[in-house]
Amino acid sequence: MTQHLKVALAGAGAFGIKHLDGIARIDGVEVVALVSRDLDKTRAVAQKYGIEQAATDLDAVLDRPDVDAVILCTPTQMHAAQAMACLRAGKHVQVEIPMADSLQDAQALVDLARQSGKVAMCGHTRRFNPSHQYVHQRVQKGEFHLQQMDVQTYFFRRTNMNALGEPRSWTDHLLWHHAAHTVDLFAYQCGSPVVKANAVQGPIHPTLGIAMDMSIQLQAANGAICTLSLSFNNDGPLGTFFRYIGDTATYIARYDDLVTGRDEVIDVSQVDVSMNGIELQDREFFAAIREGREPNASVAQVLPCYQVLHDLEQQLAG
Repeated sequence: MTQHLKVALAGAGAFGIKHLDGIARIDGVEVVALVSRDLDKTRAVAQKYGIEQAATDLDAVLDRPDVDAVILCTPTQMHAAQAMACLRAGKHVQVEIPMADSLQDAQALVDLARQSGKVAMCGHTRRFNPSHQYVHQRVQKGEFHLQQMDVQTYFFRRTNMNALGEPRSWTDHLLWHHAAHTVDLFAYQCGSPVVKANAVQGPIHPTLGIAMDMSIQLQAANGAICTLSLSFNNDGPLGTFFRYIGDTATYIARYDDLVTGRDEVIDVSQVDVSMNGIELQDREFFAAIREGREPNASVAQVLPCYQVLHDLEQQLAG
């Protein structure tokens, strides 16, 4: 019989909703508690999804002996401390990307996860999108060798708003959040660690205190290269667009869709059990708990990404 898992979710914003929608399609998993800052909003979301407990205090939920696991969709600056609190409470944890906004905190989380024996995973969703899975499978079969990735991560976010167009209580970051997706994915698709990394950034926003534009170059040990352009100033198509240039093909991935370099559609509907990357990410988390194994995108597996981000931050600060 499949183990029935009881889960708490922290964060009732845009990404919390994405996880709730994904979990609703997964058998044997029940969200029993929802935690967020605004109690009225949290209660409204909890009622919509049939969640029994709405709360503003994560610690109170961690005290529940029936909660097996926690998914954290909270502000970036809270990720590492909250993930470690979950592990100390004896809960499996999945923390949304990034798992930390410093290498020191990322390393501390990895160390604690290793000591705890619990499943600790980070939401590096690109590993799970069917479009990227298709490319990864071709790499693993030796049918495609990545030579270059050209990636554009573009948003129009000159004010502090979330994906639902609602005001944020925290500030997003191009390097520690959005670049993390591509830095990790590049090494994952190459099957080779990043050995060179360079970055330049545009002017610092006078109110938000962050760079709104950034350019990053990466090279893997096997020689493959990556060019990543990021902007919060782009008034046009939004999101992240990946061009894979290899020895046998060119692919362009846009979220869960994939086309060739000539814009020919590739059917990725049979790559996995769903076309929803967040749902597939959550399925991996729950499967790892039930099977007592390390998940794809465990905090230990993605730690090298945070070393690269740290090195880039040091470079930019210099």
